[in-house]
Amino acid sequence: MLAAEWPTASRGGALPDCLIALHARRSAESIARFAEACPDRPLILVLTGTDLYRDIRTDASAQHSLELATHLVVLQDEGLTELAPEHRAKCRVIYQSAPASAPASASASASATRIQNHFDVVLVGHMRAEKDPLTPMRALSLLPDDSRLRLIHIGGALDDTYQQAALALEAQAWPGVQRYVWLRNLPHDQTLQQIRQAQAMVISSVMEGGANVIIEAVTSGVPVLASRIPGNVGMLGRDYDGYFPPGDAAQLALLLDRTSRDAVFLNRLRQQCALRAPLFAQAREAAEVSKLVADALNPE
Repeated sequence: MLAAEWPTASRGGALPDCLIALHARRSAESIARFAEACPDRPLILVLTGTDLYRDIRTDASAQHSLELATHLVVLQDEGLTELAPEHRAKCRVIYQSAPASAPASASASASATRIQNHFDVVLVGHMRAEKDPLTPMRALSLLPDDSRLRLIHIGGALDDTYQQAALALEAQAWPGVQRYVWLRNLPHDQTLQQIRQAQAMVISSVMEGGANVIIEAVTSGVPVLASRIPGNVGMLGRDYDGYFPPGDAAQLALLLDRTSRDAVFLNRLRQQCALRAPLFAQAREAAEVSKLVADALNPE
């Protein structure tokens, strides 16, 4: 059964054999109720992002969830370093997945760029502090005048500051191509299409548990330019060449410019991402989840 919260037996329904909860703080009440009602049954907690990198440090309910959980899951291997030894011992890494799609070849991508006379980089996510959309927006004004780069931005503005910044960029007169295209909210299938058509994707977050948009880009053959934060490093690897310091618009501008001009560098990023793609296979995720539940229900 899938539900926003766990209904106790008194509210109807038989007691489950196992509970899988997402997010330590947001699911804290359900976790506590289940632990009280089913003290001998497995309780699996998946640490999805802000709970791993913020809440478990300061929030008492999130910390209590860690204590009650019999099994923990993080979404990329750098997440393990955030946990105390006693919690790390009951934790495993399970990467999320996305359907693989046929990647565009480097030659086809380059040809499309020449025909369109621009180099498209996609940015996906609602505009909020954790995603830091202002850094890539600011980077646009730091590109050379002859840059052919366009930032294709998908996602809604969750407050007036972001909306005003986006509207100002839309209205700005740029040398050469229009550098900022804001598509607002799009359905998921249209967002995937935009990712697959782009030459690269940027993720500028200051906090991520294991961003699904990275998986969608990598499994589409689209290289990622990522802020160097643990959640992104755990997805792309410590030796990946496409990082920039979080919040550093100047360094991101340099990385964007190099990616748009240096075909050898762009292809290296594409190859490095391809090496990570097997981590995000659907069959792998399904097998890991099945093993987790089997291990929880049948401990040695």
